[in-house]
Amino acid sequence: MSTYAQGGLMLITDTLRLDAALLRAQLTGALVLPGDEGWDIARQAWNLAVDQRPTAVAMPETVEDVVAVVNFAREHGLRVAAQGTGHNAGALAGLEDTILVKTSEMRGIAIDAEARRARVQAGALWADVAVPAGAQGLAALAGSSHDVGVVGYSLGGGLSWLARKHGLATNSITAIELVTADGRLVRADAENEPDLFWALRGGGGNFGVVTELELELHPITEVYAGMLVWPWERSAEVLEVWRTWAATAPDEITTSARLLQVPPLPDIPEPVRGRQIVVIDGAYLGGEAGGSEVLRALRELGPEIDTFEMIPPAALLAMHMDPPEPVPGRGGHMMLRELTSEAIDAFVAAGGPGSGSSLLMLELRQLGGAVGRSGEGHGALDRLYGDFALFGVGLVVEPGAAEAIGRTLDAVLSAMAPWDAGSAYLNFAEEPIDTSVAYSGEAYERLQAIKARYDAGDVFRANHPIAPAASAS
Repeated sequence: MSTYAQGGLMLITDTLRLDAALLRAQLTGALVLPGDEGWDIARQAWNLAVDQRPTAVAMPETVEDVVAVVNFAREHGLRVAAQGTGHNAGALAGLEDTILVKTSEMRGIAIDAEARRARVQAGALWADVAVPAGAQGLAALAGSSHDVGVVGYSLGGGLSWLARKHGLATNSITAIELVTADGRLVRADAENEPDLFWALRGGGGNFGVVTELELELHPITEVYAGMLVWPWERSAEVLEVWRTWAATAPDEITTSARLLQVPPLPDIPEPVRGRQIVVIDGAYLGGEAGGSEVLRALRELGPEIDTFEMIPPAALLAMHMDPPEPVPGRGGHMMLRELTSEAIDAFVAAGGPGSGSSLLMLELRQLGGAVGRSGEGHGALDRLYGDFALFGVGLVVEPGAAEAIGRTLDAVLSAMAPWDAGSAYLNFAEEPIDTSVAYSGEAYERLQAIKARYDAGDVFRANHPIAPAASAS
């Protein structure tokens, strides 16, 4: 059996290549191997800084395609990693001996307005769901960007602009269909495979290749949302008022505070293009009068830009000004148990004016409310542990940028260490970490036992892995 190498990495055996031809004949979708035309595009993640080198890339179009790929991988001693967009691909350590299943060709959705449910295929993006749901007076607990994949975001938690009122998106999932390691198509919900249903909601891609989700929708036609903008030099002043304000803010409002160094790109709104600014953006579930009263203390700071107005929920997908297309980036994350005045000073000193920061964005996401409360019927990630989530990211657009970004992230995380909650939000963790810190000890042990029951051979490779419990049967 001969092999060939590229860049020192063993890619695929000749025998496997011959067998793969048989697999390709079974598929409606594509199977791309190293050396094939389109290989580099097929293996590319949304985060262009991540160099993915799997054994093969499958692009299924049907559930039957997924079953065939999983069976092939198991029979050939390979692993399977499912990926919708690859926003969080940096955490997916090593893809050797792995078939990367890109679900981007499976983007069908169906809205049941009467039942207030959305059925969403594995590759659907939030724009695919939010717009048609909004047309029927409904809103999902969508992410802050239109092109984030619904499945990955939802299985990993899901922090929406409605989160403090309605909780994590993962707990709005009402049913999941997936292909398990033995090649079965399984429906998991509160009555069918309830342990698996619990594990999937927060346990990510560790238990199978999800082919479809069913999500709860909320009867929301408008929200009071937008952003408040001040010059970068006022960062400490603005964030100090915001942290005090956040302590008593009602659950109906969810905000973030961000230090931004906005690149001079043409698709960025002109008032903020190419500027260094401090921004508070968010959404209030209620009318303009109530929202204005809630925001009064922040508006007393005299923002130079104020875009808050009544908008449809689908418009929230553009509010955060996330990149509209794939970019190369490097990020870092920490959960904070609290924000004191000293914490704000440390945050601004490490990543704000005068710090020499290499970051595009340094964000504090307001948690609490329903995000911090467990509930009956919740999944493995029933809540987030901490009052704020810190996330920083920079663009890797020139030589040395990744190292410079890393130095800034290290400085920020070191400065904020006294307020570290000791937990994690896996959707914000863009590098490999100890997955167990994202869950309670009891929940993680249960996840390991369920992993052992459904995938004892560890066929499925997730970006935040859960190892099967050795003692589970």
